[in-house]
Amino acid sequence: MTDIREGATAMRRQQKTFRAVEFGDGSDGRWAAHTQARWPLAETWMSEESRTAQGAARARRLFEEHMPELVPVLDRLAGQLDRDEGAAFLTLAGLRPFFSGCTQTGAGGTLLRNYDFNPDACEGTIVSSHFLRPVIGMQDAAWGLLDGMNDAGLAVSLTFGGRFVHGPGFAVLIVLRYLLETCDTVDQAVGKLRSLPIAVPQNVTLVDSEQARTVFVGPDIPLTEAPDACAANHQHLPVPDEQEQVSRTRERLDAVRAAGPDVAAMLKPPLYQYAYDEWLGTMYTAHYRPSEGRVTYYWPDESWEQSFAAFTPGSRTVALGARR
Repeated sequence: MTDIREGATAMRRQQKTFRAVEFGDGSDGRWAAHTQARWPLAETWMSEESRTAQGAARARRLFEEHMPELVPVLDRLAGQLDRDEGAAFLTLAGLRPFFSGCTQTGAGGTLLRNYDFNPDACEGTIVSSHFLRPVIGMQDAAWGLLDGMNDAGLAVSLTFGGRFVHGPGFAVLIVLRYLLETCDTVDQAVGKLRSLPIAVPQNVTLVDSEQARTVFVGPDIPLTEAPDACAANHQHLPVPDEQEQVSRTRERLDAVRAAGPDVAAMLKPPLYQYAYDEWLGTMYTAHYRPSEGRVTYYWPDESWEQSFAAFTPGSRTVALGARR
């Protein structure tokens, strides 16, 4: 069954355009033009509560309490949007829950991850910004990050934690942005994560020049350390057998542990996934070397390197699901 599904998807050779964009501090209109052009996709993530005045006020208070350093940036960005709900959306504290695949591992000062999602719902924007400090990462939800690194040599990425629960708190996308904007080391970032309310179970892998760690977070658990720096789509509790059949999370975790930080392994099953119609197809592989300030994004047929020293805006249309 799996081989048939993978083969059929690969034959379709879906295409996805990824863009690299430089935003600076977000004040010169480049961020606003990019975001407003993609607003129809972004606003689909808003909950009904977040569209009300009461919901917007609650989101603002939560943001001010937990991410005060980013409040001036939020106001700077929201002031450029031509829509009343922009400021509420940018808190990323009132989004509908979203669930994805993904596999990641950290070791030896590198962070390697596959991001698995639906191609039509993935923004596909590699961003270089200097909101509070230099950050490069794969953006989603206007200024949130799926993964990224900063100029201090810290890199972070996320995977869905596998439990379909939802509570008050932030989408993890803005949490990764916050960690990279305000932290220099893994220890600092883990310390901040302990007090941040996160709406959906997530696994966060963090890497600096000294260590690599994965932690489990969510609305119903305290921050919990993983046994190593690897993660797929479950936490300290295993997923049900029927969920494993769809997500293959235990199989992927075993595979990434056995392979280590190996790009070639990430571009092949079981780590490379083909179930795009089920929101479980691999969109890209990212290989961060944060101490060098470099990241390379891989697809089966090509790669694209970016760095703080030589960030190159542009676009690439790549084949998804294609085999080498």
